[in-house]
Amino acid sequence: FVSVARLERNPTIREEIRARGFGRDIPAGFLCYPAAQAADITAFRATVVPVGEDQAPIIEQTNEIVRRINHTAGAEILPETKAIIPKSGRLPGIDGKAKMSKSGGNAIRLSASSDEIRAAVRAMFTDPNHLRVEDPGRVEDNVVFTYLDAFNPDEAETENMKAHYRRGGLGDSKIKARLEDVLQNLIAPIRARRAAYANDPGYVVDVIRQGTVSAREVTERTKREVFEGLGLFTL
Repeated sequence: FVSVARLERNPTIREEIRARGFGRDIPAGFLCYPAAQAADITAFRATVVPVGEDQAPIIEQTNEIVRRINHTAGAEILPETKAIIPKSGRLPGIDGKAKMSKSGGNAIRLSASSDEIRAAVRAMFTDPNHLRVEDPGRVEDNVVFTYLDAFNPDEAETENMKAHYRRGGLGDSKIKARLEDVLQNLIAPIRARRAAYANDPGYVVDVIRQGTVSAREVTERTKREVFEGLGLFTL
C-alpha cells in the first residue's frame, strides 16, 4: 500500500535524511517511519491527530494508505484523519535552529528545574543585529517572541512588546525575563505532577497495564476488520 519511492518523497523524511546526513545510506526503519505512524493512527481509527506542522505530510500519507486499503477492499474500512496543528506551528530550538530536539540539546524539557529554564531562556537566540537597547529589533525568527506567541496567555502584552521591540527601546533582557516568568509558571505544575508520578511507580505501571489491555482490544478489532475486508485470514 506504500512504495519506497513514496516514502522517500515525504517532505518530513527528506528533511530528516538531509539533517542527519544519511545520503543514500538510509536505515530501513527510519524510512518506514511514516508507515509505522499510519499504523498507529489507523489502529485506533483516529479521525483527528494533534501534530506539529512538520508532521502534516505524515498525516497526508496516512490518508493515502487508508484510501488505498479502502479502494482495495471496496468498502470504507478505515476512516481518514485530520491534523490538528497549533497556531504557533513548530517550535524552533533555543539556539534558533529549525527544530527543537532533545538529542540536539536545544530543547526545554517539561521536567526542567527552575535553574534549567532560566539558563535555557538566557541562552535563547534573538536578533543578532539588536546590539543596543535603543536599536530597532527584528521580531521575525526571534526565538523569544516565537515562544511568547506560543505560551504567553496575555496576547495583547506580547503584541505590545513586539511593537516596542521593533521601534527600539526594549532590551533582550526584558523580553527574556518575561518569557522566563511565563515558562516557569507553565512548567512548574507539570514538573510537580511528574515528580508525584515518579514517586508512585506502582500507579504508573497499573495505568500502563490498563491502557495496554484497552489498546489491544481496539487494535485487534481493527486488524480483524482490515484482514476480513481484504479477504485475508484473521489472526
